Amino acid sequence: MLTQRKKKDFEYKKYCIIEQMEKQKSLDILRHSTAHIMAAAVMELFPGTKVAIGPSIEDGFYYDFDREQAFTPGDLIRIEEKMAEIIKADYPFICSYVPKGEAVKEFREKGEKYKAEIASQIEDDKVSMYRSGNFTDLCRGPHINSTGELKYFKLLSIAGAYWRGDSSREQLQRIYGTAFLTKKDIDDYLTGIEEAHKRDHRKLGEDLDLFSIDETVGGGLVLWHPKGALLKDIIENYWKKFHLENGYDLLSTPHIASEELFKVSGHLQTYSENMYASMEIEGKPYRIKPMNCPMHLMIYKTKLHSYRELPVRYAELGTVYRFEKSGVLHGLLRVRGFTQDDGHIIVAPEQLEEEMLGVFNMAVNCLKTFGFNEYKIYFATRPEKKYVGEIEYWEKAQNSIENALKKTGCVYEIDEGGGAFYGPKIDIKIKDVIGRLWQCSTLQFDFNLPERFDIFYVNSSGKKARPYMIHRALLGSLERFIGVLLEHYAGALPLWLSPIQVAVANINEEQRGFCEGLSQELKKNNIRVIFDGRNEKIGRKIRENAMQKIPYIAVIGNKEKDACAVAVRARGNRDLGVMSVDNFISFVKEESVCTSGL
Repeated sequence: MLTQRKKKDFEYKKYCIIEQMEKQKSLDILRHSTAHIMAAAVMELFPGTKVAIGPSIEDGFYYDFDREQAFTPGDLIRIEEKMAEIIKADYPFICSYVPKGEAVKEFREKGEKYKAEIASQIEDDKVSMYRSGNFTDLCRGPHINSTGELKYFKLLSIAGAYWRGDSSREQLQRIYGTAFLTKKDIDDYLTGIEEAHKRDHRKLGEDLDLFSIDETVGGGLVLWHPKGALLKDIIENYWKKFHLENGYDLLSTPHIASEELFKVSGHLQTYSENMYASMEIEGKPYRIKPMNCPMHLMIYKTKLHSYRELPVRYAELGTVYRFEKSGVLHGLLRVRGFTQDDGHIIVAPEQLEEEMLGVFNMAVNCLKTFGFNEYKIYFATRPEKKYVGEIEYWEKAQNSIENALKKTGCVYEIDEGGGAFYGPKIDIKIKDVIGRLWQCSTLQFDFNLPERFDIFYVNSSGKKARPYMIHRALLGSLERFIGVLLEHYAGALPLWLSPIQVAVANINEEQRGFCEGLSQELKKNNIRVIFDGRNEKIGRKIRENAMQKIPYIAVIGNKEKDACAVAVRARGNRDLGVMSVDNFISFVKEESVCTSGL
């Protein structure tokens, strides 16, 4: 009976996924059509503007324009009004096929060099054009039937963009927007955007005095302030304990290495654009490391391994450095130097399924500890053309991964051909409190590095055998994960993660000695505390400590001092009344353990 119920539940979830995919397809068509309508409005309002590309994206659409004068927020309002006129006119989207040469010539004559470039690179003899009203665009389609079908849209922002994403090419202006099938959907989305602005981790990082990024130091390089460094340390200590409990050995490797190491790994040949320039040490070139895995494999190679020792599980909170263009840097979410939550597992082929199941469960349990209980899972398979390793090895690895996923009972989507050239993978995207998905955990199989580093183990027959390798990150990078945490909780972190758990505040100088003693007692019980002994009114102290998202404020007046007690205010302006000092300490310690799952 239980098996049948599980089967029905799985089939229902599968149906929901198919239904969602069909809805997404309709949304993509609607949004791409909205991009055309927006471009038509821009061309009508601002003659002489050149158009580039206008695709649908995950949450909406954009269109890139080449215009001498910068668009302003006021222009967006005018464009929306003009779009409303085009929608009201209900122009049909009409497709026609034109010889490629003719299309290229026509675009060049109109000065539309971007469209001419795109058209010239199409392999077919004819290209498809879509016309709606007075605007004709080079496009594969499909589109909605007519402009009047668009009901719910909003232009969102203006940004810069390079043509074809190449910083050596023309700089364009990109207008972002969104469109939805129903009013409720767009209202929910816009409310979500407003909420996301309130939760922006960059603003929270400044308000809560956690971190800063200064151009004098360098873009994408994070300066952790005392409270931020403490938060990072709390996560790192949990991470290390969690890994030791799950059979990992902790490693620590240098920040730089000889270029020779990255030649062996292949990073120098395939990843050099993301690596920083070499430095010379005694005539030998070195690089700042972009990855930890080559060094982990060098540690594995320092001794002979028997099949009895496998799997070997290595873990490191290793700081790595990767080049990112300044235009994509974004607070903690996109940086140039970060602490990688890294792990590498060397397994025998017959251990792969069991190990992937163990790593998957470990990732889910870790994320749950931080309060993430909803997620989407993607299984990325072998690319169609460029890959390393024999197909039979890919099939064995993919079967092992899929069997492991099936054993979890979770619903997952197959990303056909989405694996890296060196192996299939599982991606886990967590859903935050306002419904956004964030990429965190990745479980990546690797056929490449075991071959490049020629690692082996001695099998039960006494012969050398090639092991399999799994790269895995549970949190991703600590910087990015902390950014996600701050936005998920709007800065009000759970008690066990809060850098400051209790603020002790005296009403006047008469209670100073008691408060200092109380603070020391809390510290002895491993409770993170500050004493706010400023000569300020108690209302101001409470208000300002509450703005710092501190979970508990212990207020001390003469009554509390005489009774060896505290008046407790909880985050969210909740009055918990008066507790004895011993009861308060027990209360905080119990909640801290309960919420951390430790």
